[in-house]
Amino acid sequence: MKTIKSSGNVFTDIGFEKEEAENLLIRAKLMAEISKYVKDRQLTQSAAARYFGVSQPRISDLQRGKIGLFTVDTLITMLSKAGMNVNVRITKK
Repeated sequence: MKTIKSSGNVFTDIGFEKEEAENLLIRAKLMAEISKYVKDRQLTQSAAARYFGVSQPRISDLQRGKIGLFTVDTLITMLSKAGMNVNVRITKK
């Protein structure tokens, strides 16, 4: 089996264009934080939906990693409702 060194972005590694891969990685990280928040507080999907002001299927989609259904704006709004701040750091490559 051949081992390939990661670029640091799994989405780039599996063939997404650079710009799309960056966006997907950001959304994946935001989604992971929301899922962790729900898990750490042992919220049911229904309770999490009420807390975030969304439907239960929306929480299910989030926990199942359906990245394409969420925008960065939506995810930041959810994190804000959870009392979290999102910081952006921009660096040259």
